[in-house]
Amino acid sequence: MDPTIYFDQFAQRYTPYKGGSWCYEDGCIYRGLRLLFEATGEERWSEHLRRLIDRQIAPDGTLLGYDPAEYNIDNVLAGRVLFPLAAETGDPRYRQAADHLAGQLETHPRIIAGNYWHKQRYPHQVWLDGLYMGLPFQIEYALVNDKPALIADALQQFSTALDFTATTGGLYAHGYDDSRKQRWSDPTTGKSPAVWARAVGWLAMALVDVLALLPDDRATAALRQRTRLLLDELIARQTPAGLWMQVLDEPDLKGNYEESSASAMLAYALLRADRLGLAEPDRAASAGNKALDALLSRRLDTDDEGVTRLTTIVGVAGLGGFEGNYRDGSPGYYLTERVVADDAKGVGPLMMAFAEGLRRAKISLGATTGPRGLASS
Repeated sequence: MDPTIYFDQFAQRYTPYKGGSWCYEDGCIYRGLRLLFEATGEERWSEHLRRLIDRQIAPDGTLLGYDPAEYNIDNVLAGRVLFPLAAETGDPRYRQAADHLAGQLETHPRIIAGNYWHKQRYPHQVWLDGLYMGLPFQIEYALVNDKPALIADALQQFSTALDFTATTGGLYAHGYDDSRKQRWSDPTTGKSPAVWARAVGWLAMALVDVLALLPDDRATAALRQRTRLLLDELIARQTPAGLWMQVLDEPDLKGNYEESSASAMLAYALLRADRLGLAEPDRAASAGNKALDALLSRRLDTDDEGVTRLTTIVGVAGLGGFEGNYRDGSPGYYLTERVVADDAKGVGPLMMAFAEGLRRAKISLGATTGPRGLASS
């Protein structure tokens, strides 16, 4: 099947992930649709996006079901599409909605070193997921509103989070507990004990996206180097099939499997990094294309009802207490979570990876402009 047919059908049948409340899962689809629009200029992707997001934004920019006092960093992610929508439509709702999300960040609790807590209910904790959820939005907001201090703050948060979660294998642990009170937290380092592929996928996308927004200068030099090293390590850990294992640093762990959402995220990160000169030329593109091809050929399956779906996505994984269970962050824990199909956390990144593949193909043919002739970024 043509992947664009799958994406179009998915968007047509998509229903809000959390009953209509503003959430990051919907934000993954919003970002995917936006990047498909930028890559193709086809209005159908923008129309899908507007249809889905507009029902969540009131005339005054209030977001459906959103409570900033929850201090949930996840809720910020979907706000990234507000900036281009505001610029293209002139509708003040989008700018006002972005202001609401930025207002949360102004008072969001932080660890002593300055990083945002992952959530109010996960105090003193920094998860790799949260870097993607909050910091690219913060940088985009800063650029639109001329607030350079927010950019410096975001770059510092990246640096500190990478320091706190780095492993000896060149990868990064899922989380860090500044208080050392969580059972999953190493009493000396504060790190969680395993390297979860989707957490590293969130991180890789965050790094590539923010470096795409910022100049190549002294302020970003260290982060660019760390991004290159991470991408090199990820290429080395790609499976022969072209994907990545759920527990990334223990490929031989019994029950470990090639997981689709992380593989889509890493395909996107590698392809975009190659296009923007953030990785070793051609090597990153080769790995990214191999992953994208594997996902499209092996993971898009037709179910018993004749519906094509993206398969082998871990539904959810985290750290600490959740719905009566304690997630200890051990390698084995990540293999106990339910595996599902067509989850937004997999489909959205697959849209992004496919869109990035299209943009790279256009550049190879000499087309360097985006929709309506605007320069691509």
